[in-house]
Amino acid sequence: MKQKHEEAIGLLKQLIATESFSKTENKTADAINAFFEQKGIGTGRLMNNVWVKNRHYHHSKPTLLLNSHHDTVKPNAQYTKDPFLPEVKAGKLYGLGSNDAGGALVALLTCFLEFYNRSDLNFNLIYAATAEEEISGRNGIELLLPHLGNLSFGIVGEPTQMQIAVAEKGLMVIECEAKGISGHAAREEGKNAIYEAMRDLEWFRTFQFPDVSPTLGPVKMTVSMIRAGLQHNIVPDSCAFTVDVRTTDRYSNAQVLDIIKANTSCDILPRSLRLNPSAIEPTHPLVRAGVQIGRSLYGSPTTSDQALMDFPTIKMGPGDSARSHTADEFILIREVEEGIGLYIRLLNTLNDLL
Repeated sequence: MKQKHEEAIGLLKQLIATESFSKTENKTADAINAFFEQKGIGTGRLMNNVWVKNRHYHHSKPTLLLNSHHDTVKPNAQYTKDPFLPEVKAGKLYGLGSNDAGGALVALLTCFLEFYNRSDLNFNLIYAATAEEEISGRNGIELLLPHLGNLSFGIVGEPTQMQIAVAEKGLMVIECEAKGISGHAAREEGKNAIYEAMRDLEWFRTFQFPDVSPTLGPVKMTVSMIRAGLQHNIVPDSCAFTVDVRTTDRYSNAQVLDIIKANTSCDILPRSLRLNPSAIEPTHPLVRAGVQIGRSLYGSPTTSDQALMDFPTIKMGPGDSARSHTADEFILIREVEEGIGLYIRLLNTLNDLL
C-alpha cells in the first residue's frame, strides 16, 4: 500500500503543478489519461473528462460511479506561496487544488485501481475525472453522464473530512426587476422603482419556507446585489437585484421559484434551474456501508456536481471544505492516505451488503 500512496501523492503533485482553471483543464486531463495508460487501462475521453471502467464490468450488475473534478478556481491575491508549486512541509501538501478536490480525485483513483481486477464484485465501477465543476459548467459531468450508461449510485469526491454528506443544498440565482416611471426628483413626478422594490426586498428578507429539511435546515434566500438609478435628480424607473437561493431536499428549484413568483410583484428571471438539491435515503446500501465503517452523516450547505446527478449519491472525500478556495491551500498527506483506506473499506462493505 505504501507504493500506492506514493503514486497517489505523486499524481497529485503533478496535477497541482499543471494549471487547470475551469474550461482549460486539457493538460490535467492529459496527465490523468496518461496515468491510466501507463497501467495498461484503456480510457474514455470526452473534451476534458476522462473515465475508466473496471475489467469485469458487466451490464447485468448495478454500476457505482466514483467521481471527482480536476478543475480549480483561480488563486486569490492573498497567496504567499506559488500556487503551482507542490510543496510538502510538516505533513502538509500545499498547492492550488490540493484540497479541492485533488485529494479526493487521487484517493478515488487509487481505490478504483484496488478493485479494477476483482471478479467477485456485486457491482460495476466507473471512475470519472471531470471538468468545469467550479463553474457548474455544461462540459463537465453533465456532458459526460449520457455516455456512461445506466448508473445506479455514486460517490462524489469533495473535501468532507471523510464524513458522508447524505444531502446537499441546491442553488438557484434569480434576477429580479421592479419597474417604475422616471421623473424629476424635485417634482411629484414618476414612480420610484426603488420604493416599489422595497416590498419585495422585505419579503425576501423575512419569508420562511414552511417545510424544513431535517438534514439541511430551511431554504435560505439572500439578496446579494442591487442596481438602480442614473443620477441624483432622476426618479429611477428600474431597480434590479439579485437573489442567491439555497434550496433543500424538501423543495425542487422549480417549486421554490413558483412560491417566489406567487409572493412578489417584480419581474423574476432565474439564471438556471439545473442545480437542484439532492438527498439519499438513510436505508440505502451506500449509507449503511458508511455507517458500518464509522462515518458520520450530515447535510452539506455547499453545491457540487452531485446536483447534476439524477441517481442516489453521497459526497465524501479527504480534506476540509473550510480550506477550499483559500490562500495557500493545502491537504495533509495523512488525509489522502486515510481517505484511500476508508474508500476501500466502504466499497468492501458495500459489496457485502449487495
